[in-house]
Amino acid sequence: MTVKPQAGTLVEKSKVEEKQKKMMILGASALQVPAIKKAKELGYQIILVDYDENAVGFALADVKLVVSTLDQEEVYRQALIYQPDVVITSTSDGPVRTAAYVNEKLGKKPDLSYENALCATIKSKMRDRLKQCGVPIPEYYAAANYEAFSEAVDKLDGDCIVKPADNAGSRGVVQLAIAEWNGGEAQSPCVNQLPYEQQHNTNAQTAKRLLAYNRRIMKLLRETYDYSLGNARNGMVMVEEYMHGAEVSVEIMVIDGAPHILTITDKYITPPPYFVELAHCEPSRLDAGTQEEIRKVAAQAVRAIGIENAPAHVEIKVTEEGPKIVELAARLGGDFITSRLVPLSTGIDMVGASVLLATGEEPDLTPKWDRGAAIHFISAGNEPSVITRITVPDALYEQEGVEEICLYKKPGDPVQGTRSSNDRLGHVITTGETPEQAMELGKQILAQIQVEISG
Repeated sequence: MTVKPQAGTLVEKSKVEEKQKKMMILGASALQVPAIKKAKELGYQIILVDYDENAVGFALADVKLVVSTLDQEEVYRQALIYQPDVVITSTSDGPVRTAAYVNEKLGKKPDLSYENALCATIKSKMRDRLKQCGVPIPEYYAAANYEAFSEAVDKLDGDCIVKPADNAGSRGVVQLAIAEWNGGEAQSPCVNQLPYEQQHNTNAQTAKRLLAYNRRIMKLLRETYDYSLGNARNGMVMVEEYMHGAEVSVEIMVIDGAPHILTITDKYITPPPYFVELAHCEPSRLDAGTQEEIRKVAAQAVRAIGIENAPAHVEIKVTEEGPKIVELAARLGGDFITSRLVPLSTGIDMVGASVLLATGEEPDLTPKWDRGAAIHFISAGNEPSVITRITVPDALYEQEGVEEICLYKKPGDPVQGTRSSNDRLGHVITTGETPEQAMELGKQILAQIQVEISG
């Protein structure tokens, strides 16, 4: 539900009208704050939009609009009132569409057309576009109902990834592996090899087993579908081939349609059935040949989506057939990858570059150094629980190579296991001369943080 701007906004508006440069930023969460700060450094007055009136970024706003960033018409209405010079977002998928929509309606040259923004944020459209352009992707199906979902699972032999067609942050993403889940139970005994007098009884027993098995499978299918659908904004569920292999993300700035790859990030994810990112490390430790293949596929995907002047975050699986696209985002990477890891590992201010690019200026993308940087996320296991205590020894904050320790949750907060990025408790950011050193230090620090939970 959209919350209309609060009383007093018109007074703030008159203050902003006296200024020349105005930027409307969609989203005021912690991940958006670096972009907000950079825009203020550039002299822009900030019109900040977020549905959460307590969002941390609002403290930096010249105008605070308590409006959903997904409500395109209301954001456009506010843009008509405040007349920003540019409308941007930083690390959120949904607002990418809204920014493109509003910029087009205002008659501004968008960095991403609205049509291309749909392809960058709705997974079914993204897959269709990438397939049309010959970009390597997994086999996929878009399911608008349970029947279509069940048929898609059958086509992929029950080994697949199920995800909402319109969401992010690992929400609603789950692996469906019927053969593994069953533990071989689907294989019935070879009745004809049994003595004749046992065959009749065995047939009856086998039929019972198969009936019970089918009921369990149907229950599993329904639960999986409902879980993913519950996180789908547009009521569509994707069923995709499960890809085996290392996963990376590619951090890109696109200038006049040309992709400039800044670095490749190694990703470390929870085991199936859920896929929650627990660590990232830069630069990638994959061999040079594999990294070159990754770069080619990432650049191909960016061109296919039609990004002109904006950042891009491309997630890729390195399969036996070569790199394939997991997902693509026409925005900065989240999880503090672009706001913290990229500058720590390369010296490039990627957040600042993206804001500068949105204003029409060409940013400096020259690397200043080549070091290792990593982030590890704190988690609380796999089962729903309540946090009773989180202990971080004071000495850890001062240890060399520890850039940041941050907690998101506190004692008394409930957690739902580790099913999405929202379930993580905090993070540790570390650096080193090499990515190996940064990762090892992160593991050591993480091991000293104690999390106590109750069931």
